[in-house]
Amino acid sequence: MRIACLGGGPAGLYFAISMKLQDPSHEIVVLERNRADDTFGWGVVLSDETLDNLAANDPVSAERIREHFAYWDDIAVVHKGVKTVSTGHGFCGIGRRQLLILLQERARELGVDMRFETDATEDAIEQYRQKYDLVLAADGLNSRTRQTYAEHFKPDIDVRACKFVWLGTHQTFNDAFTFIFEHTEHGWMWAHAYQFDNDTATFIVECSEATWQAFGFGELSQQESIAVCERIFAKHLDGHALMTNANHIRGSAWINFPRVLCERWSYENVVLMGDAAATAHFSIGSGSKLALESAITLANCLHSESSREAAVARYEEDRRFEVLRLQSAARNSTEWFEQVERYLDLDPVQFNYSLLTRSQRISHENLRVRDPEWLESAERWFQTQAGNPDSARAPMFAPYQLREMTLINRVVVSPMAQYKAVDGCPTDWHFSHYAERAKGGAGLVYTEMTCVSPTGRITPGCPGLYAPEHDVAWKRLCDFVHAETNAKLCAQIGHSGPKGSTQLGWQEMDAPLAEGNWPLLSASAQPWAARNQVPKAMDREDMDRIRDEFVSAAQMADRAGFDMVEIHAAHGYLLSSFITPLTNHRNDEYGGALDNRLRYPLEVINAVRSVWPAHKPLSVRISANDWCGDEGITPDDAVEIAKRLREAEVDIVDVSAGQTSTQAKPVYGRMFQTPFSDRIRNEASIATMAVGNIYQADHVNSILMAGRADLVCIARPHLADPYWLLHVAAGLGDREVEWPAPYRAGADQLQRLAERGEGWI
Repeated sequence: MRIACLGGGPAGLYFAISMKLQDPSHEIVVLERNRADDTFGWGVVLSDETLDNLAANDPVSAERIREHFAYWDDIAVVHKGVKTVSTGHGFCGIGRRQLLILLQERARELGVDMRFETDATEDAIEQYRQKYDLVLAADGLNSRTRQTYAEHFKPDIDVRACKFVWLGTHQTFNDAFTFIFEHTEHGWMWAHAYQFDNDTATFIVECSEATWQAFGFGELSQQESIAVCERIFAKHLDGHALMTNANHIRGSAWINFPRVLCERWSYENVVLMGDAAATAHFSIGSGSKLALESAITLANCLHSESSREAAVARYEEDRRFEVLRLQSAARNSTEWFEQVERYLDLDPVQFNYSLLTRSQRISHENLRVRDPEWLESAERWFQTQAGNPDSARAPMFAPYQLREMTLINRVVVSPMAQYKAVDGCPTDWHFSHYAERAKGGAGLVYTEMTCVSPTGRITPGCPGLYAPEHDVAWKRLCDFVHAETNAKLCAQIGHSGPKGSTQLGWQEMDAPLAEGNWPLLSASAQPWAARNQVPKAMDREDMDRIRDEFVSAAQMADRAGFDMVEIHAAHGYLLSSFITPLTNHRNDEYGGALDNRLRYPLEVINAVRSVWPAHKPLSVRISANDWCGDEGITPDDAVEIAKRLREAEVDIVDVSAGQTSTQAKPVYGRMFQTPFSDRIRNEASIATMAVGNIYQADHVNSILMAGRADLVCIARPHLADPYWLLHVAAGLGDREVEWPAPYRAGADQLQRLAERGEGWI
């Protein structure tokens, strides 16, 4: 096979090496626009896993690379003058120039033709495509090949918010991969520093656009810019200078990181690889990993598949998932640094934990494997903050107090509709359902949305708090839970608005009843969907009546013995229909700007707070993102909403998202709504609950320890296992969790089995 590799970086060189190892008869030329020893980065970071992959593919080059590696196991975070060190992270660094020299030597030994100072124009690229059996486009971040065939590759380039400059220094930082955060006269700046040879380290300086503008870096020369950075980080450089190897670039050399993702990686016989195909932010150090491992995969596919077309298709299939997985982690990490000023007031312990877990690749229990001593100290810190100084239990088992209500742990059973009520009255099903979950050990158990009137129900099977028999039924549950468990109970009250009069959840969701529909109300006369009935736009009389119904429901909840009440203002129901501009089209004082759209929901909230006992907490559930771009509620809006709720004496915000429009395009994933909770908690200064695809103890502990929420809601796992928390505790080896007395024999057996790594299934 005749192959042209456009680009002499790690991707192009290692692909050429890998192909020659499989079949020396391949004719391969590597075309590189720069000189052989030119390089515009400093150090390259690889993991132990990547090193093992290189060794399996080519032991010769792998061994040479290993000989030049600087290894470190620690990560150091310098924040508020405190240096926090954790271990067990297992990374290594090598100079990019050294790596290229070693790969060039290996390629030369194997007979690869390397031509430097050879620039490929658009015309030349097309000629290569005609001349060679395969053209590997490994021509970097600003790939000319990708641009030439952009209509085929369909690149998506997202330019990220922070500015950074890639520097080097002879201050080696040889004890740890080091993150340094310094507050300056113009805002925060931070550095990513790591050793890559005996006397040199990479030193990447990063800051927000606002800080960059305030310093005037765009008008400074490189040397002037470097002088400012040396001053800011002087106490960490120990007299060493900062250096640039980008003298070929005019200006200050600061850039914004572009995230590249292409819809396709191949066009006829042209294949993208490395940064030309996809980029991963430098804060997770995976760009070279992606390039080298992609080179191995494509070479293997070209020798195992029946045709070039099949090989390229298999390469894309095999690598795309891994690339997307790393890009997802890189996106999380990038966004953390873009928003880092949100976290800089955290205690150094929590800040360090937040940084370490920012990409979601490192979890709570993974940290325990890496550095059990540090994690135990962090858990002790968390428990101390919770008023439990003698404990080193996991964060999920820390107590939490809202007003005079104290929860024994941070796990919440989410509100989940059961559709089993009769005329709004909870039945034995509800008693059994909620009682079991209260016995299951969660600190707080929610009712499903409990409606304030018959016409405020979502379905005929939804429970209510509007008739005397409801009060009696709910009191029976509250009395049992308080007598037999340590759980607290929260009544979530709401009005269905435009989403009412619909079928039961296991029938056709959100579809009108076949018969017996009741009239609906909403902020505006807009149906939930084309098949749903058009609601009446509420007038002042309607507003007064429904406000009073919320007040009455809250008073009934208090009489029944609920410890807490939550007002449902999310998911497109009545109060949500006022908040989101997608359904609020009013032109009076209750429509238009966000403050106006919040006016009626806040009337209801203030009315409820005025009758709800002062010693009991009040929560509000919101949709923090309509998933409809700027046309709906955005995360920016959610912060402002939360600030208004705090002013209204709301104690905690239950942060959900979406379900406000059929046009929504949510982005799902593990803990996919937690970032909204994180932002609200740390920007609006109000306690939050995180919800949304949270299903493991690791998720719960990571969210809490990083300060992304104060309570964590577990939904579907509690449907499958009412004793989820007790089982999780056994798996974590926590014997302090309290089981119901009649069940303690089962607890003892489960804990012994867990210690032996066994289970019942």
